[in-house]
Amino acid sequence: MLSNLTGWHFVIILFVVLLLFGAPKLPALARSLGQSAKILKTELRPGDDDTVPPAAATVPAAVPTSAPTAPSAATPAATPPIPVPAPAPAPAPPA
Repeated sequence: MLSNLTGWHFVIILFVVLLLFGAPKLPALARSLGQSAKILKTELRPGDDDTVPPAAATVPAAVPTSAPTAPSAATPAATPPIPVPAPAPAPAPPA
C-alpha cells in the first residue's frame, strides 16, 4: 500500500498537514512527538530499571512483632455487597 507513494505524494501530504495545523503549531507538535518518542525509548530500554532506588532495594522489609489486631473504630469495615434485584417474571403468553 505504501510502496506506491512517491516523493510528490509526501509533498502533498506535508502541504495538507501544514494547512491543517498551521506553521506556528508545527514546531511544538514536532517537539512533543520527539519528547514522547524519547520517553517511550527510555521506558522500553531493558536493564535500566531506575524505578527502585538502590538504598531501598537493600533495606530488609519490616517484620511484624505482634499478632494482628481486630480493626478499630477508625478503620472502616468492608462494605457489604450491593443487593441485586431478581429479574421480573416473564409475562404469561396470551391464551
